[in-house]
Amino acid sequence: MKKLLGVCAALGLLAGAGQAHAARDYVWAAGSSTVFPFATRVAENYGRKTGMKAPKVESLGTGGGIKLFCSGVGDNYPDIANASRPMTQAEFDTCAANGVNDIVELKVGFDGIVIAADRNAPDYAFRLPQLYLALGANVLRGGKFVPNPYTNWNEIGPGLPDNRILVYGPPPTSGTRDAFVELGIEASALSYPTVRALRDQDSDEFKQMTHPLRREGWVDSGENDNAIVQTLTKTPGSLGVFGYSFLEENGDKVKAMSIDGVAPTVATISEGTYPLSRSIYIYVKKAHVGVTLGLQEFVNEFVSDAATGRGGYLQSRGLIPLLPPEHEAMKSAATQMTVMGRPD
Repeated sequence: MKKLLGVCAALGLLAGAGQAHAARDYVWAAGSSTVFPFATRVAENYGRKTGMKAPKVESLGTGGGIKLFCSGVGDNYPDIANASRPMTQAEFDTCAANGVNDIVELKVGFDGIVIAADRNAPDYAFRLPQLYLALGANVLRGGKFVPNPYTNWNEIGPGLPDNRILVYGPPPTSGTRDAFVELGIEASALSYPTVRALRDQDSDEFKQMTHPLRREGWVDSGENDNAIVQTLTKTPGSLGVFGYSFLEENGDKVKAMSIDGVAPTVATISEGTYPLSRSIYIYVKKAHVGVTLGLQEFVNEFVSDAATGRGGYLQSRGLIPLLPPEHEAMKSAATQMTVMGRPD
């Protein structure tokens, strides 16, 4: 019996050693297309500084990245989820149900969502309530919700061009899409008393009426924001929705439209005066720290002064840095791997 137990123990040790040996020797991050160019730049610098294998960074959209991240613990699942919005309660609960219990939330900066066109296009100078009327699947007309009847921008409000409503933007899996619906469409709809009353009476019906985007006039264009930029230059009269960082990279090809008289800039986004401003995040699986080779070092690089601090190398790619006290707090949370609580 003792001999049998000894054999079983030895096999257990070998199995454990095999699992340890099988641990990935590279970091895997997946998620937001907006965070993708930042994460790839950090990956390049991390590889150059450490000499370790380059991390794998995938652009799946915030929803797709968090879904994969929350699917389990181990080599088959990402170490990091890149996100251009906060993790939801439902996503957090899915993580917990799949054994992903210790998650570290790190805010890495700010971004804005821009509505842009080819540089030769007219200026639109939107007012926020116009976004809902132009792009919502169901809009108010005569005090009632009806399928969106508008075809041209000048039908939405005076001063807008007589161009067909045609907007290229991210798909439902994208955090940029989520944020645009929340900050642009929902906030726009709430400028109408009838919509505010509906929200107060029935939040589910409110979302059903305001969140869907129209099928004619809005075109899902995948997770590649650069592709949207290219489409704008080839499709006269069209508009595109994407992250501010892509505006920075393509300022010679496209221009952004103001909303409520405020143009998207580093200052207006970090101050929150530009209506479509948002925070961006990375979520780290604490159970993988010390198992996935280089994970802690990669996270440290991401929140370092050199990367996300003021004047850091990500600022030149369009990231808008946190204020110094919050940046220091994120560095501390990364070092200590401080676990987040359930979202409110």
